[in-house]
Amino acid sequence: MAEENQTEFLLLGFSDLGALRGPLFWVVLLLYLVTLLGNAVIVLLTQASPALRTPMYFFLRHLSLVELLYTADIVPRALADLAAPQPRAISFQGCAAQMYIFVVLGIAECCLLTAMAYDRYAAICRPLRYSALMSRRACAAMVGTSWLMGVATATTHSSLIFTLPFPRRPVVPHFLCDILPVLRQASAGRRRSEVSVMTATVVFIMIPFSLIVTSYARILGAILAMASTQSRRKVFSTCSSHLLVVSLFFGTASITYIRPRAGSVLTDRVLSLFYTVVTPMLNPIIYTLRNKEVAAALRSVLKKQVSAP
Repeated sequence: MAEENQTEFLLLGFSDLGALRGPLFWVVLLLYLVTLLGNAVIVLLTQASPALRTPMYFFLRHLSLVELLYTADIVPRALADLAAPQPRAISFQGCAAQMYIFVVLGIAECCLLTAMAYDRYAAICRPLRYSALMSRRACAAMVGTSWLMGVATATTHSSLIFTLPFPRRPVVPHFLCDILPVLRQASAGRRRSEVSVMTATVVFIMIPFSLIVTSYARILGAILAMASTQSRRKVFSTCSSHLLVVSLFFGTASITYIRPRAGSVLTDRVLSLFYTVVTPMLNPIIYTLRNKEVAAALRSVLKKQVSAP
C-alpha cells in the first residue's frame, strides 16, 4: 500500500483539443451554473410548496440533490483541468474518492428513478392502495435503500479496483476517474477485475431499468384499458417527464458501460461529458417545463416573493 499511496493518475482530459479548450471551458461552466441553479430551485421548491409535498416530488427533491452532488464531484475538477495549460495529476486517494462518490450517486440515481416509476405505477394501477403503498415511511425506506445500494456498489468497485497494483504515474485518457479508464491502467489482475466490475455495473443498471420497464408496461396496460381519450392523455402526461429523464439517463449509461467493446477515446469523453454535465442540467428543465404542477408552484412562489414587502 505504501507504493500505491504514492501513485498519481495523470488525467489527460481534453488536452488534445488545443484552442477548442477555451470555448469548451465556457460552455461547461455555463451548463454547470444552469445545473446548480435548476436543481437548487427544484430542491427548494419541493420543500417550500405545499402542493408538491407528495411522494413523487419527495423523490424528485432527492434526485435533484443527487444531481447537485454528482456534478460537484466531477465538473469543478474538469473546469480546472480545462483552464490549466498542461494535463494535471490527481492523487491515488483523490482518484479513489472521486470514483467512490461518482458510483454512489450514479447508483442512487438509478434507484431513485426506479422508485419514481413505482410511484407512478401505484398511483395509476393501484389508486385505492396508493396511500398505504406510498406512505411516508415507505418513501423514506426507498430513498434510504437507494443510498445504501450506492454505497454497497461503490465499496465493491473500490475494493476491486484500488487494491490492484498501478504504475507510479499511469496516464488516464479521460477527464475524470471513471471505472474502465482507471481499471485499464492496472499493471496486474486487470482482466479479472474488469469482468467483475462490469458484471456488477450491468446488474446494477439493468435491474433498476427492468423494474422501470415492468412498471410502465403495467401503466401502459392501465392506460389502454381506459375508455376516455382525455383520461389517457392526462395519465400519460403525468409520466412523460419521468420517462424522458429515464431515457436520457439509462440511454447514456447503457451506451457507456454496456457496449460490447470500447469506443474511441473521444467518444468515451463526449458520452461522459453528456451524462455528467448535460443530463443533470436537463432534468430540472424537463420537470419544470413539462410538469404543470411544478411550473404552477414555481409561479406561485415567485409571485409571493415579488409581492412580499
